[in-house]
Amino acid sequence: MPYKLIYPASYIRRARKFLSKHPAIHVQYRRTLELLELNPFHPSLRLHRLKGQLSGLSSVSINMSYRIVIELLIEGDEILLVDIGKHEQVYG
Repeated sequence: MPYKLIYPASYIRRARKFLSKHPAIHVQYRRTLELLELNPFHPSLRLHRLKGQLSGLSSVSINMSYRIVIELLIEGDEILLVDIGKHEQVYG
């Protein structure tokens, strides 16, 4: 079952800014989104729940340095994209 990715305006702004600073990972980013849409539980995404200030959100990896923070609505088929950045970066 394919999932539906939701791109809020705030995420689009962050993603554009991030990708302009990191053009080398554009292909990895696109592949991550494609796989997320097909199967968010695929092992290569390293999906995991976040803790602390990001409790209630999850993260998938673009590579070993960068991630996409998501809200995964497991009951449904929608994935809300929240933020993109370094693994240690705090959403905000």
